[in-house]
Order: sequence, then C-alpha cells, then structure tokens
Amino acid sequence: MRSNAMKRSVLTLAGVVSVLAASAAMAQVAGAPGASPRVDAIRKAGALRVGVLANAPWLIENMSGQGEAWSGPAWILAQEYARRLKVKLEPIPVSHETKVPVLASNQVDISITPLAETAERLKVVDFIIYSNTSVCMFGLSSNPKFTAAQSVDDLNKPDVTIAYYTGGGEEGWVKERFPKAHLRGVAGSGVAPIEEVMAKRADAAPINRVPWVAMGRKLKQLAVLPKDNNCQNSNEKAAPVGMAIDKNQAAFLSWARAVEKELESKLKADEARVVDTMK
Repeated sequence: MRSNAMKRSVLTLAGVVSVLAASAAMAQVAGAPGASPRVDAIRKAGALRVGVLANAPWLIENMSGQGEAWSGPAWILAQEYARRLKVKLEPIPVSHETKVPVLASNQVDISITPLAETAERLKVVDFIIYSNTSVCMFGLSSNPKFTAAQSVDDLNKPDVTIAYYTGGGEEGWVKERFPKAHLRGVAGSGVAPIEEVMAKRADAAPINRVPWVAMGRKLKQLAVLPKDNNCQNSNEKAAPVGMAIDKNQAAFLSWARAVEKELESKLKADEARVVDTMK
C-alpha cells in the first residue's frame, strides 16, 4: 500500500513538473525569432501597441498630467509584456465602437481595455482572462425580508420585491434568476435603482460588484448578498474579463496567457486596491 502511495506521489509530482516545464517552454518558444509573426513584428517596430479605454477597476487613466498616464491590473500586465519583449509600451486610444475591430485592422497588437468575454467576441478575438465581473443584491439592513436571507437564493420568494432598470443589463438576468419574486421594473439609469430600495418600494435590487463597494461605503444602511468578502467573490451573472488579441495567433496567445498566470496574484491584489479607493 505504501509503495503504491509513493508511486502516485511521484507521478503527481512528475505531472506538475511536466506542466511547469511545458509553460516555460511555451514562453521561450513564443519569444524565439520566427515562432510568432506577431512577436517578430512587435520587436521589429520596437513597440507593443495596446488599445486603451478607461474602465475601472482594471484600467485607470490619470488625468492629472503628473505621473504615469495609466494604471490598474491591465496596465501592469501590458507593462510586463513589453518588458519581456524588450520594447516600449505604446498606448493607442480606442472607443467603445473600435476597441475590438482595431485588432482585425492591425491598429493595435493587444486591446487592453477591459473586455467581457462573450460568445460573439470569441468569434473574432481570443482572450487573456485575468478577472471577472458579477452582480450583487443589496437591500436595507433594517428590512427583515432582506436580512433574513442568507443567500441570493433566499430572495426568490413571492413576498420579496426586486427592483431593476427596464432595458438595463440586469433585466433579463433578474427575470430568470427570481421567477418566484415580485419584480418591479422602473425607468432610469445609473449603477442601480437605489431610490426604490431606500423608499422601501423594493426589498432588493442588483448592482455590479465593483460600484457596490463605493455605494456600500457611503450608504451604511445597506446590506449586501453574497456577504462573503463584501460580495467581491460573487458568481451571480458572472462573466470573465480580460484583454484580447486577434484570432489565429496560437504562439502569441499561449505566451500571453502564461505570463498572466505568473502575475495572477499581483493583478488581483492591484484590482482590490483600486476597488477600495473608488468613490
């Protein structure tokens, strides 16, 4: 029995070593001349061109005129790519309309403006994922209907009223997630229908996990679900977030993903730092 256990341990260790060696080899291959036409072109130009459009907490633009123009996890990762390729980092402004098309038209090498991974986008680009976006549910901490709920599931009851913006990003999700609850669609825009909860016309409402941190800090009378880590680990309506490159660049993609894995803890820590400073 002991011999079999030792064999399994050796095999497991060998598997880990094999994976690490493969990752290291891929990083080296992507950097070798001729392995990636994109890397060769970047080195020849002496610059890594990245599409930038601010989207907190992942990519922040410094408008003060002092210090570095960009910061956040996406910028940290882009800097590391440029450092390893031994080229300068060249930010190129993009818009919401052009942030994906600029890749196919070869105006940038990577679109580092934070992008949610969707089925439609996956048809034309490949992603380097480093974060995610998700939804929280908030309500008054003095409301027994909300405070009695230990999870988001507990809000799916006929006596619970959930408000949402009609035409907003959460409308379809709310209808699917809470089929038993009383749903209250309201006109408006913003991070969430806060007034409906504050005026007690609704027991709960959805909000993206990122703006919740600032809102919860300002409005102490509110509580949130999921409770763990102030809802920052929520899996409700979760979608991967990352940067993108054009399709059919296998070596470049594998290298970029391997570098992201190396920096994963640093990127998460910087995201948490930015979220904590948002107002």
